[in-house]
Amino acid sequence: MILDDVHRGITKNKTRKRIGRGTGSGHGKTSGRGHKGFYSRSGSSRKKGFQGGQTQLFMRVAKRGFSNARFSKKVAAVNVGALEALENGTEVTPDVLVKHGMTNGKFDIVKILGDGELTKKLTVSAHRFSKTAEEKITKAGGTVQVIELPGSTADDTTDAKESSDAAE
Repeated sequence: MILDDVHRGITKNKTRKRIGRGTGSGHGKTSGRGHKGFYSRSGSSRKKGFQGGQTQLFMRVAKRGFSNARFSKKVAAVNVGALEALENGTEVTPDVLVKHGMTNGKFDIVKILGDGELTKKLTVSAHRFSKTAEEKITKAGGTVQVIELPGSTADDTTDAKESSDAAE
């Protein structure tokens, strides 16, 4: 091994392959696509899971179970330690969290978790709180306000259960 030859051929930025620039370039004429055939044409790509005309695996295997993906709510988790960055006495709402970059705007539910320390008195409004988060916020002198989701209050579900139990 020769030390001045170690890095030959290794470059930081690989040169881009410019295709269709004449036969002298080495990538002219068919531009690396070969002659004729499906993949020489524009817009040629196989569907995901395509197996050469054979029935795809996902069609051969039976459907099982239930997926909650269509109905699941997107939950944004924010730790108590992140709230320390806000000023004392701030009223924390989901909009404030988005404004300060603690969550992106793509969520249905905001949950406050208990990781980190909180020394500031804050009024925190969110859909869910962990027990430790609730304790830390109240210990710091702040208050916790639970935002009810439309059409899914905990009281309604318990009332429905009690009425069905009473009917039996």
